[in-house]
Amino acid sequence: MKFNVEFRVSSFEFRVPSSRFNTRNQYPETRNRVSGYALAVLLTLVFFTLYSPFQAYGDRPLPSTPASSLTPPEEFDAFDMPGDGGDSVGLSWRSAPFDGPMLRYQVYVADQAQGPFTRFAEFPANTHHKSDVDRPWWSWDRNKAYHFYQVKSTQDLRLESGRPYFFKVAVTDPRSGSGTGGMQTIEGPVRSAVPVPNFFNSAKANNLLLVLLFSALVLIAIAQAKRRPTIFLRRIPGLDAVEEAIGRATEMGRPILYLTGSDDMSSLSTIAATVILGQVAKKAAAYDTELKVPHRDPIVMAICQEIVKESYLEAGRPDAYRDDSNFFITSDQFSYAAAVNGIILRERPAANFFMGFYYAEALLLAETGAGTGAIQIAGTDADLQLPFFITTCDYTLIGEELYAASAYLSREPVLVGTLRGQDLGKAFLLLSIVIGTILATIGGLTGTQAFVPLLQLFRDFK
Repeated sequence: MKFNVEFRVSSFEFRVPSSRFNTRNQYPETRNRVSGYALAVLLTLVFFTLYSPFQAYGDRPLPSTPASSLTPPEEFDAFDMPGDGGDSVGLSWRSAPFDGPMLRYQVYVADQAQGPFTRFAEFPANTHHKSDVDRPWWSWDRNKAYHFYQVKSTQDLRLESGRPYFFKVAVTDPRSGSGTGGMQTIEGPVRSAVPVPNFFNSAKANNLLLVLLFSALVLIAIAQAKRRPTIFLRRIPGLDAVEEAIGRATEMGRPILYLTGSDDMSSLSTIAATVILGQVAKKAAAYDTELKVPHRDPIVMAICQEIVKESYLEAGRPDAYRDDSNFFITSDQFSYAAAVNGIILRERPAANFFMGFYYAEALLLAETGAGTGAIQIAGTDADLQLPFFITTCDYTLIGEELYAASAYLSREPVLVGTLRGQDLGKAFLLLSIVIGTILATIGGLTGTQAFVPLLQLFRDFK
């Protein structure tokens, strides 16, 4: 007996011949043909019939939260916002299981408990949580299980300090109105709050802590400076050269020219310049060297006269003091610069001191002094004029070095301690910046929030 078993699927054919069995009778060829393409199409149709993603956008209505499942906002509370000026109120309520992007919360406000209430805001039900508020952990409960909304004074709503206001929150389902003629809205209870200005902003408590720590560092440094008058301070070449410049003027028999800048006594740089003037005048009195201090502000001139006079007394040379060492020229900027340049060219001082704040006259004065061959020492916190002083002067005190000069020259324990405390505070802040940068980088790469409480200690919250 011999037979063949044949299967054909689409264009593929498989035959199994038999050589062991022979028969004289042959059955008709049995063929089962099923198109593979037709089968694939059939399966695709079945899949999209059962699991079609387009069903959500078809004619069928979207699945909506049943009206019976909507409940009023629970644990609703209204309170005065902490750390503000009395112009805002905070609202909070517990998140509901039905919260989602299709539902919406509506905030209402009124002047009276009976109303009428005015809708102030509306937002999706899956937004506005307490965890979204940018406040530090020590002043705010960042609970994700609660919604939060801050009602602020606007042109439409003016919240007056000390006046009670009434609020309520409603949850609404815009989809429930399909075919019913209206939306399903459920209102919560009415709560009141009185906005008042706050004396202390708890969000800035970290600033207070840092100020207290810095003040403690300064006080400790002052106490150490009193016990050790020779405490080490970083040397500044410009200050080391002060005595050299005065000594050169003495040897050459030429005067010393000292300028206190172009600002009045309200400027910190002018105050620092007058303090340095006292130390320069004391050394000039000891060396019996002529000192010239031209001014463009009469009040600054009067104060400098008293400072120079006291310096001569401390040096034991009150007889060498001259009232005309401090003199007024003019308050006009370029007229003053021209007059000082005339003094430099005529009297050719051996040492020029440019201390304080300067404007466009800086280069005019310093370039003229450089042309006479004098030793020039400048000090200013005017960043626009620093390049000119660095180029034309032998030494330049940059920024805070001007303020530190009085401590370097006088070695007064209070001034030295204050300067050392400032240096310790700056070292602490620089170290904090480096460590904070590393921790923030690690947090950004790993996605962890473990370092956020520590980093917030050094942030200035509004």
